[in-house]
Amino acid sequence: MSDPAGQDDFLTAIGRRLARLKRAREEGEPTFAGQLSQVGVLGWIVVFPIAIGILVGTWLDEHLGSGVFWTAALIMIGAALGFWFAWRWMRAP
Repeated sequence: MSDPAGQDDFLTAIGRRLARLKRAREEGEPTFAGQLSQVGVLGWIVVFPIAIGILVGTWLDEHLGSGVFWTAALIMIGAALGFWFAWRWMRAP
């Protein structure tokens, strides 16, 4: 049995792949500075949510007297968000 929905997904994926290849041929390789800036952006995408988690967690721990409970929890949440944002950024068309 054939799956028309699966075929549509397959054809859509092929179309996106061909469009990326065509754009890569037209634009050429990015410069070293361009590649370096992409790595820098990727780093900040991961670090920024972790830093926000540290700041908010420290503030909450000081005001609630909870040791490092909120800081540790928000660091983990910030890291998860940062890596998710980075993954989404790398997978963007």
